[in-house]
Amino acid sequence: MMNTEDGLMTSSDSSTLQKKAKWVWRETLKVHRRAPETRLASSLSPVEIFVALYYGGVLRYDPQNPQSQARDRCIISKGHGSICMYPILADLGFFPVAELEKVCEAGSFLGGIPDPIIPGYETVNGSLGHGMGVGAGMALGLKGKKSDCNVFVVTGDGELHEGANWEAFMFASHHRLDNLHLIIDDNQISMLGSTDNIVSHDSLSDRLQSFGWDCAEVDGHDVVAVREALMRMKIQSMGKPKALIARTKKGHGVPSLEGAELSHVMSLKPELIDSLLEANP
Repeated sequence: MMNTEDGLMTSSDSSTLQKKAKWVWRETLKVHRRAPETRLASSLSPVEIFVALYYGGVLRYDPQNPQSQARDRCIISKGHGSICMYPILADLGFFPVAELEKVCEAGSFLGGIPDPIIPGYETVNGSLGHGMGVGAGMALGLKGKKSDCNVFVVTGDGELHEGANWEAFMFASHHRLDNLHLIIDDNQISMLGSTDNIVSHDSLSDRLQSFGWDCAEVDGHDVVAVREALMRMKIQSMGKPKALIARTKKGHGVPSLEGAELSHVMSLKPELIDSLLEANP
């Protein structure tokens, strides 16, 4: 793992992370080509977030024992938007790479919306807005056990329209859960269009801080910057839960999806995917 005591990386490590992010982007397109019912745009915006978590030495995990009590917990609240996790988990050995050829097929455990039957997933992720509460409960339980394990919750910005998240924010602050880390995939588009046209997220950082959270922002497609921000969050013990707002683009890297208000439900034709893969070797 690329994990040093001071959290810094060498230029070689940085290059490796960048190459891995590009590889995951390509593999996610390939999964969508085989299973067009998957949510592609939502799964391209958090690629660098998951690469930083799983390849950058941020998370502690054991592919051979996914339920190890020594693991850090990663709650993927935006489950539909985490198809990019499939190639990551296969690459790391959580399940055979051959399973990627069967996504959404009868008998496959890799569905359009992930659930805990997939090694490496912690929770059911179909109904949005609940990952934050589950993560807060886990963090409180780990605190009670005096465990040094951390909890990371990855949400979309659209699901923050669900009120249960804000109850969880208050709960986490009240219990001083500094082992809890929220990562917001702030791609600014939900299923119904621009999030700001539905319920504005203006000054999201200020709002989280007013709820008693420590908060930072980062370019969510700069995988090295994301990794460094997460490492800083993890080592801080300030008696506060911590949030990282990752500014991303829905459908990142696909011109027809980036900025399209209905990108959430759009599928790409196989020939377009082929041309994208050819143009981005």
